[in-house]
Amino acid sequence: MSFNDKLDELLDELIETDLWTLVFLRRFASTVILLGVVFYSLLGGSPYAVYLVGGVIMLLNVVGLLEFYGMVDENGLPRFKWLGLAGGVTLVGTLFLYLSGLAKRQLGDPTPGGAAELELGILAVLLLALLVRRVFAHPAPPSFAMVGHTILGVLYVSWLLGFLLKIYFFAAPADAGFDAGYCLLFFILATKCSDIGAFLLGSMIGRHKMIPSVSPAKTWEGFVGAILLSTTAALVMAHYWGAAKLGGMTLGHAAALGPLLAVGAVLGDLVESVFKRDSGVKDSGSFFPGIGGILDLLDSLLFNAPLMFLYLRLVLFND
Repeated sequence: MSFNDKLDELLDELIETDLWTLVFLRRFASTVILLGVVFYSLLGGSPYAVYLVGGVIMLLNVVGLLEFYGMVDENGLPRFKWLGLAGGVTLVGTLFLYLSGLAKRQLGDPTPGGAAELELGILAVLLLALLVRRVFAHPAPPSFAMVGHTILGVLYVSWLLGFLLKIYFFAAPADAGFDAGYCLLFFILATKCSDIGAFLLGSMIGRHKMIPSVSPAKTWEGFVGAILLSTTAALVMAHYWGAAKLGGMTLGHAAALGPLLAVGAVLGDLVESVFKRDSGVKDSGSFFPGIGGILDLLDSLLFNAPLMFLYLRLVLFND
C-alpha cells in the first residue's frame, strides 16, 4: 500500500470517527434535554411543571414543523407552510389546554374520547381550510400535492407529539399506583436507550448493513444493541418503579415493551432518514449547530409515542 493510500485510509477513519461522535452527541443531547424537562416536572410537584411541559412540547412542535416544511421545500415540493404551522400550533395548543384541565370550563372534563374528537375536529377544519386556500391559489401546483404535503407535516409532527401530552396527562385510576411523570420518564429512557444501544454496539462491531440505501450507518448488530439496552432499561425501571409509579407494570410487560420500543425507535429513525434522503439534506435542521435539528432528536420518540399510549390504554389499564 502506498503512502497516499495509507493517508486516504487514515482520513476516512478520522471522518468516520467524527461522524460517530456527532451521532453520539445527538443521542446524548436529546436524552439530556428531554429528561431535564421530565425531572423538573417530578421535583416537588412544582406548579410550573405543567406549563413547562406544555411550553417545551409547543417549542418542539413549532421548530419541528418549520424543519419538516423546510425539507419539503428542499425537495422541490409545494406546501402551504404557514397554514400548516397554524394548524399544528392549534392542534397541540388545544390538546394541551384540554388534557391539562386549564380549559375545563370551555371544553369540559378531559377524557381519551374527548381528546380524540377534539383532534379530529381540528384536523377536519384544517383540511377544509387547505382545500379552500387551494381554490384561491393561482397559479399553483395540483391540490393533491399542496394539501397532502401540508397535512403530512401536521400529522407527523404535531399529531404524534400530542401523544406525549396524552402520556403525561394520562388519567389512571386513583388507586393504581401510577405517576404519569414517571411513565413519561420510562418512555423517554427506554426509547433513547434504544438509540444509544444501537450506536454503541453498531460502532464497535457493526458489519452487516440493514438498509444501506436509506441509512448506510445502520447495522444489524446495532439493531441488536438497541433491543438489548432498551429492554434492560425497561426491566430495571419496572423492577424499581413498576408497582408504585408505573401502575403495576410487571417485568413481563417490560420485557415485551422494551423490544417493541426499540424496534419502533429504529423504524422512526429510518423514516426520518428517508425524509432527509429525499430532500438531499444531512440534518433536518440546525437547531443544535453541529448536531442536527429537532426532528433528528425526536424521530424515535414521535414513532414510539402512540405505541406507549396504546400500551397504557389497551394493556395496562384496559378495564
